[in-house]
Amino acid sequence: MAMQDDLIGRAANRAEIIARAQAQMAEMGIDRAFIDRLVETFYGRIQAHPRLGPVFDTRLSGRWPEHLAKMKAFWTSIAFKNGAYGGKPVQAHHGLAGITEGLFVEWLALFSETLDDMKASEEARRWFMATADRIARSLVTALFCNPALENPTRRV
Repeated sequence: MAMQDDLIGRAANRAEIIARAQAQMAEMGIDRAFIDRLVETFYGRIQAHPRLGPVFDTRLSGRWPEHLAKMKAFWTSIAFKNGAYGGKPVQAHHGLAGITEGLFVEWLALFSETLDDMKASEEARRWFMATADRIARSLVTALFCNPALENPTRRV
């Protein structure tokens, strides 16, 4: 009986987390249609971007529809905490020809511009940009930072 109670408690907690996330997103004007439009608009701009486009295209040529579906699931999962995405972002970006730290700055700028052009609420804009910034920092750290090289006076 204890295991059944534990499972019921976990399910209730998960449902509460999802309901809270849905309410928070609704207050900011974010729904699945907004995320779909954001992803489609943003990645359309990525494809046309002179530096980002070629880097993305090396991995995604002929697979853009699949990538857009994956990114919609990714952002939906983060926004609504529903577990819709199960990918591995670091591995997906590892070994990508032409990727540099500086491109993440351009990625963030393009993301910000897209949110502005979509007339996202200020709250939605802040939430998306804070989230995108965390993602970019995490990827830069995973892809380009070697902790052993961070402090040259420290011996390993």
